[in-house]
Amino acid sequence: MAIVTILIPNYKTPLLTKLCLRLLRKNSNIDQVRVVVIDNDSRDESTTYLRSLSWIDLIERPSTDDDTPSLSHSRALDLALEQVTTPYVLVMHTDTMVTDPKWLDFLIHQIESNENIAGVGSWKLENKTLIQRAGKWIESLVARIKNLFKQEKSQKEEPYLRSHCALYRMDVIRKLNLSFSQDKQTAGKAMHYRFIENGYRMVFLSPKELGQYMEHINHSTMVLNPSLSSRTKSVAKGQKRIQKAFERLNAEKILNDDSLDH
Repeated sequence: MAIVTILIPNYKTPLLTKLCLRLLRKNSNIDQVRVVVIDNDSRDESTTYLRSLSWIDLIERPSTDDDTPSLSHSRALDLALEQVTTPYVLVMHTDTMVTDPKWLDFLIHQIESNENIAGVGSWKLENKTLIQRAGKWIESLVARIKNLFKQEKSQKEEPYLRSHCALYRMDVIRKLNLSFSQDKQTAGKAMHYRFIENGYRMVFLSPKELGQYMEHINHSTMVLNPSLSSRTKSVAKGQKRIQKAFERLNAEKILNDDSLDH
């Protein structure tokens, strides 16, 4: 019997989506999970692929006039959230790749370690170099020092569980009437603060700790669909980063193994 429903929004990332789902199936006890993929009006080969899978539940969400990339992602999660009947719900991206069969047991153990924990996940999932980590630590320290001189802390500068991989208690979500698109903020951001305001704990796992079980190929949807973002980052550089991740994940072998779809 499923105890976790996994929600995965999809938008025009055919290879990533296939790799994500095949690794998820390969490294999960399918009897424990229900996988719901929400297609955000992709109208491409990723939609065709998702329609061919009998082991997932597919929701095809039409776009709306006021959609933004961030809102369409949040609204996709909310649409699927209405159908969740399991005790836990887990959200993840199509560029989050599960690499260890113990990944879900690890997360469930974390959230069940204390009944007051409402969510478990991470702020960042990328394993960075020592210099990069030092830079992020300094950046975080500066933000926290600035907050000390403010009457109220800015939520914008405070971390929250990101939707690349986060596990939540469904009974608390229902009790507090929460949604991922709350206040039209980034998926899960306002929800995170509502949990805390109501006395619940949110557990952050380090990239090193969570990285033992999965890899997040950060910003892949934006790299593969440049029109979604106004960022000036080099698409070519992003594509090289994706290619390196594919090599680490032995993606070619997984993508050639059609048995993982059936």
